[in-house]
Amino acid sequence: MDTKELLKKVRKIEIKTRRLSDHIFSGEYHTSFKGRGMTFSEVRQYQYGDDIRAIDWNVTARYNEAHVKVFEEERELTMMLMVDISGSESFGSKNQFKKEIVTEIAATMAFSATQNNDKIGLILFSDQIELYIPPKKGRSHVLRIIRELIEFHPKSQKTDVAQALKFLSGTQKKKAIVFMISDFMADDYEHTLKIASKKHDITGIRVYDVREEKMPNIGVVSMLDAETGETQLIDTTSKSVRFEYEKYYHDKVNYFKETFRKSGSGVVNTRVDESYVTKLLGYFKSR
Repeated sequence: MDTKELLKKVRKIEIKTRRLSDHIFSGEYHTSFKGRGMTFSEVRQYQYGDDIRAIDWNVTARYNEAHVKVFEEERELTMMLMVDISGSESFGSKNQFKKEIVTEIAATMAFSATQNNDKIGLILFSDQIELYIPPKKGRSHVLRIIRELIEFHPKSQKTDVAQALKFLSGTQKKKAIVFMISDFMADDYEHTLKIASKKHDITGIRVYDVREEKMPNIGVVSMLDAETGETQLIDTTSKSVRFEYEKYYHDKVNYFKETFRKSGSGVVNTRVDESYVTKLLGYFKSR
């Protein structure tokens, strides 16, 4: 992709996702994810209805009139976007690939954080850490993140969620708001998620395509495994083959839901042909 085409794509995503974050997500995001606590702001005269526990007795004695302390939420947070860029993310059967939806979701979340003056960092992962961008503020930083999401080519096609979570725990010492975006066709990450979720506020956003759920009966076909790169002849007329495929798929999905639920982390499931806006808003409102 040449520079001109890349900038055009980045701009297109910025316009769409910024509008969403400006008008829809920033308020919901602010409400859902609180700052680190309350910090002292000022002292003002007592007004009817103020909490008497907030009275500053020293100032009240000095002016012979009741004054109260005013506190503000200490807002600044760090958002970490953890995005799966393994081979299976290139799957798509309806007008859009999973990767495109993942990029839009990540960009929308990043602009929502920017609206709230929060820092945003990025971890791109496969079965290894492909790219790490430390958290920073500002539009130009978000545009760099979008650029990487569009253009980055992974070294590996496989997925290892546990490896990504270990890296998160190792690099983010302070509490972060974490959005992990993947199809979660992986396992063996229960222990690492449990550890990471004790420190961070984690939400798993599963992006999937309806065609992945079932194997169609279309005869003997040559299929490429996007994660291993291997091509195999598969007899899709066989009921047992179709059953095993569906079982494998649903086992992974159930593992994702159960593991995240047990660790106290949030879960969002969105299909590529559904509105991720509706899904995310529903999630924020339910928190």
